[in-house]
Amino acid sequence: MLRYFRAFLPKEERFFDLFARHTETVVHGAHALQDMLRGGDETPVHCQRVSHFEAEADGITREVLTAVRRTFITPFDRVDIKNLITSMDDAIDQMQQTAKAVILFEVREFEPPMREIGSLLVESANLVGKALPLMKSIGPNLQMLTAMTEEIGKLEGRVDDLHDIGLKELFLKHRNANTMDYIVGAEIYDHLEKVADRFDDVANEINSIVIEQV
Repeated sequence: MLRYFRAFLPKEERFFDLFARHTETVVHGAHALQDMLRGGDETPVHCQRVSHFEAEADGITREVLTAVRRTFITPFDRVDIKNLITSMDDAIDQMQQTAKAVILFEVREFEPPMREIGSLLVESANLVGKALPLMKSIGPNLQMLTAMTEEIGKLEGRVDDLHDIGLKELFLKHRNANTMDYIVGAEIYDHLEKVADRFDDVANEINSIVIEQV
């Protein structure tokens, strides 16, 4: 009964503006991460860009959580809003963790599978950016939202495959050489895989909201 009552009440739409701002930082962060994975002397600069966008995203996340507490009627369940923005923030947080590892270990060269993963993460970020506005009208956009979240899941699977391929190549490359190079490379692969996992979490949160609203 409460669900039907809520459907007739005006909803606070500023959440979608906040979601849009957050996804913009996530997309920018993914592009900065992709630039970082190209390597070279500019690598630290791109790491700093990732951290800059992560800090922006944290601020927007705080705005969303504050708005959830202060808003009477939300577009969908408060817990769902918290889970969605938290999963989005986790994605860019993990990007920053990747950049921190690169700075810590002074990495300037990256393996081809790492660079390919970077491209897939940009695709995932772009899909999230396209999906969030569609949640203003879930019913008419149900098929598109479902297709987008499924695609994010497929991208996560491709990242998993590249992670395994990359680790094998690292082992073969360094098994008779510098063990530390293998450890550092494996650490970066692990962080990159976790970014893809966090995007998959975002897709799952979107799916959960869609199921509740249709």
